[in-house]
Amino acid sequence: MRAWLFFFLNVICWVFLFLPQTCLSSVRYIGKVSPGFKGSQMQFIDNSGLFLLSNSSNFGFGFNPNADITSFTIGIIHITTSKVIWSANRRVPVGNSDNFVFGDDGNAYIQTNGKVIWSTNTTGKGVAAMKLLDSGNLVLVRNDGVFVWQSFSNPTNTLMPNQDFSSGSKLVSNPKNNLTFSLEIKNGDMFLSTGFRNPQSYWAMSKDKRRIINKDGGNLESAIINGNSWRFFDENKVLLWQFVFADGDDSNATWAAVLEDNGFISFYNLPGKITANHGIPDDTCSTPQSCSTYLVCHSGNTCQCPSGLNEISCKPSSLSCAKKDEATLINAGDNLSYSALGYTSPSSKTNLDGCKSSCLGNCSCLAMFFDNKSGNCYLFDQIGSFEDAKNGESFESYVKISRDLNGKKKKQSIVVVIAIVIATIFVILTLVFIWIYWNKKRNIPIEKDNESSEEDNFFESISGMPVRFSYTYLQQATDNFSIKLGQGGFGSVYEGVIKDGTKIAVKQLEGIGQGKKEFRAEVSIIGGIHHHHLVRLKGFCAEGAHRLLVYEYMGNGSLDRWIFKKKKTEFLLDWDTRYNIAVGTAKGLAYLHEDCDVKIVHCDIKPENVLLDANFRAKVSDFGLAKLMTREQSHVFTTLRGTRGYLAPEWITNYAISEKSDVYSFGMVLLEIIGGRKNYDSSVISEKSHFPSYAFKMMEEGKIQEIFDQDMKIDEKDERVKVAIQVALWCIQDDMNLRPPMTKVVQMLEGLCVVPTPPMASQTCSRFYSGIFKSISEEGTSSGPSDCNSEAYLSAVRLSGPR
Repeated sequence: MRAWLFFFLNVICWVFLFLPQTCLSSVRYIGKVSPGFKGSQMQFIDNSGLFLLSNSSNFGFGFNPNADITSFTIGIIHITTSKVIWSANRRVPVGNSDNFVFGDDGNAYIQTNGKVIWSTNTTGKGVAAMKLLDSGNLVLVRNDGVFVWQSFSNPTNTLMPNQDFSSGSKLVSNPKNNLTFSLEIKNGDMFLSTGFRNPQSYWAMSKDKRRIINKDGGNLESAIINGNSWRFFDENKVLLWQFVFADGDDSNATWAAVLEDNGFISFYNLPGKITANHGIPDDTCSTPQSCSTYLVCHSGNTCQCPSGLNEISCKPSSLSCAKKDEATLINAGDNLSYSALGYTSPSSKTNLDGCKSSCLGNCSCLAMFFDNKSGNCYLFDQIGSFEDAKNGESFESYVKISRDLNGKKKKQSIVVVIAIVIATIFVILTLVFIWIYWNKKRNIPIEKDNESSEEDNFFESISGMPVRFSYTYLQQATDNFSIKLGQGGFGSVYEGVIKDGTKIAVKQLEGIGQGKKEFRAEVSIIGGIHHHHLVRLKGFCAEGAHRLLVYEYMGNGSLDRWIFKKKKTEFLLDWDTRYNIAVGTAKGLAYLHEDCDVKIVHCDIKPENVLLDANFRAKVSDFGLAKLMTREQSHVFTTLRGTRGYLAPEWITNYAISEKSDVYSFGMVLLEIIGGRKNYDSSVISEKSHFPSYAFKMMEEGKIQEIFDQDMKIDEKDERVKVAIQVALWCIQDDMNLRPPMTKVVQMLEGLCVVPTPPMASQTCSRFYSGIFKSISEEGTSSGPSDCNSEAYLSAVRLSGPR
């Protein structure tokens, strides 16, 4: 009997011994774990591998499965979104039976096959517990609460709110195709770099124009995410810069910055209820891996083989320190740039031939760039994708290839070109035949009224005419004109997206009559000119009663919404941004006055006609009232046009106008940029109501601080403060001969020439000229002058009729 009992108990023991561990229920720890813990993924499989939760249960620590499901990393995850915010062993995954150990000696480590692959190295440092805080920080603490080790000081690819990221720390992305990216603070700045053999930086916070704070101070030493912004401090914790990546400031939002596998930094709200507006960098083509190696990244993230490498199929053979006579350089193509160029020191300063010789003589050089403007030569032993030189950079780009490959591919390319030409001719002839046959078969006469025919003849006569869209196409592009961007006397502006994904702004003119003349002027003038500080007209529609203008999309709208604040809580443009806007506007006008085939007088410069792109770059818009002058003309007579409050005195006194009339309008706009208010404010019952007169008085009394927007912080030592005011007062002189040309205005604003003190005496009744507008008709006639003290004369009403 005893033998049978012994046998039965033995069997029971063996059954329990070999029972799968999934049958056993594991218990997760809440808040902390004491020394002496040891666990594997199999032990906690019923708890998704997590063995420690924060007190709020928002974060968990444990085994997280990789994409192959059979291997695991040990790290911290955000429970709701399953995002991994920190990993201990992401480069050396473990199996389901490997252990995480928190030993009695206070050391935490990962063990696989008896070998330690990761450790906190905290043996003998008095560690009493391991805690997972509600912030997502994993810490090893002593009994007195002092942190001996913490995950926040050893980040992987994610930064959490209030996690101090300082000089010496580094974020590294998860590897993709054996390539990683890194983020670190060094040399007083924050850089993103590609993990090539020799790392290449491709972004720096100091060069990101989206910062809204830019103070003088020490070098950048630390950064921290607070609310919806990233804040940057010097060694004394003085706030240097601020980068706002999302609208609003939801106190319940938990924003995390993640260095993605593609080299971009994305911002995630972990509850997932809010979306970030901005990423880093801001351009999808601004990393070396935006496309495959040697391809060109264009806007919209499209990738193409550069023209110069087409003949070798964009795949130069690898030349591992080839001899000079075995290799040659091939021009990669025109208008190419590279994301690392703005952050890399040149190898030498030479000419193009010298740069080529340097690359051919350097066995590790695989690509070179030569800057025609500066003579700088850049050599790279490894590159990623090219990017389209949107701003017209003057780089020559060459790639090193084998001489044998070059000769062979040239012969092949000749055969391919001949075949393509023959095929193209055949296709064209076929399409022409089909079109003729189809029109004959339809036999439908096309009838046009005299007006449509006349307008078609007008547009066909324009050289370099922009794209002509159909009304139906623009209706679809704007989702039937559903998103309105703005409303004016001329009509409405709507947001749209064309087929290649590019955002556009569509102005729909609601009046024909006089608007027809202005519509033609806009198409013919702006359609043929291109400049960084002029809004580009991408196309138009003239179909029946429909008149529409298609512009590039300007993400930040018109200047007036940024400088005329209704509430103090609204976003305030800093001085640097305002000054750059003023310079950009001046450059746009200088181009119209000096660099076009004919002299173009805009005639309607005001804040509403200065648009700002996503980077707050200023662009002049709305050319419907523009007047053309030959280079031989110094003045011209024309009917009154423009907007009250911005018109020069010569408009009212019936003198001939010139480009100096635009200078006066620019001066008024510059004053408004400086003061953050309109040039006339009827709500102010004092000498301040007419801002230009008040500015002249304060300048004469030496009280320039009274002229500036009182809500804006200004460094009194900044020489641009006095320069901006003096330039504005020069521009609004009553005598047009005293006003400087726009080219001179640009030079003065950029500090290239001295700005003398403007005369004050000629402005004693400058308000009079503006006051006359009270009774002006649309044709530009006046019923008589109005009093110098009139308060109704400066309303921003256009004098040209509805557009």
